Amino acid sequence: MIILVVGGGAREHALARAFHLDPAVTAIHAAPGNPGIGRIAELHSVDPMDGSAVAALATEVGANLVVVGPEAPLVAGVADAVRAAGIPCFGPSAQAAMLEGSKAFAKEVMDAAGVPTAASRVCTSQSELGTALREFGAPHVVKDDGLAAGKGVVVTSDRDEALAHGDAILAAGGTVVVEDYLDGPEVSLFCLCDGTTVVPLKPAQDFKRAYDGDQGLNTGGMGAYTPLPWAPATLEQEVVRTVAQPTVDEMARRGTPFQGVLYVGLALTSKGTRVVEFNARFGDPETQAVLARLETPLAGVLLAAAQGSLGELPTLKWSDDSAVTVVIAAHGYPGEVRSGDTITGIDEAEAEPGVHVLHAGTSTDGAGSLVASGGRVLSVVGKGENLAQARDRAYAGIAHIGLAGSHHRTDIALNAANVVTD
Repeated sequence: MIILVVGGGAREHALARAFHLDPAVTAIHAAPGNPGIGRIAELHSVDPMDGSAVAALATEVGANLVVVGPEAPLVAGVADAVRAAGIPCFGPSAQAAMLEGSKAFAKEVMDAAGVPTAASRVCTSQSELGTALREFGAPHVVKDDGLAAGKGVVVTSDRDEALAHGDAILAAGGTVVVEDYLDGPEVSLFCLCDGTTVVPLKPAQDFKRAYDGDQGLNTGGMGAYTPLPWAPATLEQEVVRTVAQPTVDEMARRGTPFQGVLYVGLALTSKGTRVVEFNARFGDPETQAVLARLETPLAGVLLAAAQGSLGELPTLKWSDDSAVTVVIAAHGYPGEVRSGDTITGIDEAEAEPGVHVLHAGTSTDGAGSLVASGGRVLSVVGKGENLAQARDRAYAGIAHIGLAGSHHRTDIALNAANVVTD
């Protein structure tokens, strides 16, 4: 099987790594990829937002499957262009990807499907914003309706901060969604969908705030871990029954079947499980941890989803091990990011037992040295017999990596590891 991976972040590196370990895969191509992916795949300087160019590349390399990683190409219709070229594609159509492209649309679908979620109001003016904030009260949850790379949400008890965030979205021509606050821990669950059938992966938890103790601004995610020792054992089945399957059924009823990953962001509240948000692709950094535990070869599963035959597959097999991902971010992230700093120590990190390193914001300079070129630069994944060992291994790997001005959280999976070891 020949696979083309569209995108160039750590999520795409995790996917490419899984394909590299799959004996059914004979060649991997990536557009545009990154230096880490380039060690196991052939890179192509094709714009991942250009559906025609991606489809042409897939045809040229003889791809049997195209996997679109990021949300922006999906919302732009890249998967549609690939399918129009007669090539199986894992990733929803532009219409189906609006489950992530518009939070207001996602709420409408959830309401029609009877999916439990937070009450919300869609605001297109300052007066509507003020009314919604008064209606729901603090803590205020204010979201950009459109794509915001995981950083369009503010949760705050400060009304002025909530108003300022909403006003900034409106001033930029956007739409604001204000929601009721959901208490309880958050969980990410990826559900593979073929338009009809839903197959859940294992749940994970990510860490959105920039600094230890959930301090600082929201980011795209600073780390993640799986499994969740504190989550209900029946969580996956409950989410498929009450959230994912009704949503997939509703999308099919509308004539826009959902094929790809339905990322279900959940809050386990005092009143029950509620949906925080939908995404239309694998989450980053949760994917890096979840795929480290998947033992079933990935390529055939994603091809089945693309071809509508998920229901014919045997049950997925999972390692009993734990996996912890820690993100190393560049100087200034999630604000103004400094690029060009040299990265060292990756080989030494990967010499540690149970450790592998996935590239995100990396490139090579004129001298061929690896340098930082984005906000989230690397994901260091540790795998172990339990969360404590996986954590220790991830941080042992990080100790080898040099990147001037970088920062990472030191508390990823810390509380969960203590649940296991206490």
